[in-house]
Amino acid sequence: MADVCDLADDVIEESLNRSIAQIPRYTGISAKECEECGEDIPELRRAAVRGVKLCTECGDRAELKAKGVRRG
Repeated sequence: MADVCDLADDVIEESLNRSIAQIPRYTGISAKECEECGEDIPELRRAAVRGVKLCTECGDRAELKAKGVRRG
């Protein structure tokens, strides 16, 4: 029979797996220009984030928007 610690471990593992599943996985060829603003995407960013479509600034903005953060 499972005790409290085993149940807690199960809840933690399930929560961790859900969080990991939500991490975006980029595949494919990175864009050279940002799809939002049209600015060039630096080579280092394109190499670091495979399949990137947004520059750093637009990517940060999209991430905040996805989290529900509203800017004034």
